Formats: sequence, structure tokens, C-alpha cells
Amino acid sequence: MIESLKHEHLIDKIGGRFKFTALVQKRWRELLMGARPMVEQGKMTPLELVIREIELGLIEVGEPETAPERE
Repeated sequence: MIESLKHEHLIDKIGGRFKFTALVQKRWRELLMGARPMVEQGKMTPLELVIREIELGLIEVGEPETAPERE
């Protein structure tokens, strides 16, 4: 599973290494906070699970969250 990171197809699919890393971090955090996996976990580590979800197109980069404006 981690071997797929050696190929650029996932990074290109997301739009670059920074966006890919941010997406992985966001989804991993969601899983740690109790979100349900979108694929059968089996013996995958949380990182492998997130990468698999990205490979299958189950999660994508959304619009960046904006901080509320201060008055």
C-alpha cells in the first residue's frame, strides 16, 4: 500500500504533494476522532486506510476552510 506513494499518480490526482499531505492529515484526524472508515479496514494501518480511500476516490480535496473574520 505504501509502495503506491512512490508513484506520482496519487500526488498528481490530488494536485501536488502539499495538498496530498494536507488531505492525508485531515482524514487521519477524522479517523482518530471517531469517523468510520469508508473501506474495509482488515489489517491495514490507519495511514494505509487513508491512502486506499484516496486511491478509490472516496475522499478528495475540498475548498479550503476559511477562518472567521475578526471585527
